[in-house]
Amino acid sequence: MDNKFAKNEKDYIRIYEDKGYDSSFHFENGKLINNQTKKEYTPEEIFIVAENRYEGMSNPSDMSILYVIETSRNEKGTFLMGYGPTADLDTAEFFNKIPKKNISDKKNINK
Repeated sequence: MDNKFAKNEKDYIRIYEDKGYDSSFHFENGKLINNQTKKEYTPEEIFIVAENRYEGMSNPSDMSILYVIETSRNEKGTFLMGYGPTADLDTAEFFNKIPKKNISDKKNINK
């Protein structure tokens, strides 16, 4: 799939998976957790290498951010987070605590 034709979050997730970002994560008890390995991460152990924002096509208030992540243990994957009125504030606070030096756009497929 050519990224020029990516339409939604699922399309982007598939593109990033093809580039090796195939781990998925969830947020629980103040940590980001790899769904497969169960390794837990603090904000300092997370590196955001790309970020893509979306607004819902049928409902513009359905907003999300796809974070493309590398970890301190060399795991690579994605995390989809709602923002705006549907945001989980604890998850948003976790991502806000990631040090600025750990955030780049170097792997963004839209560049």
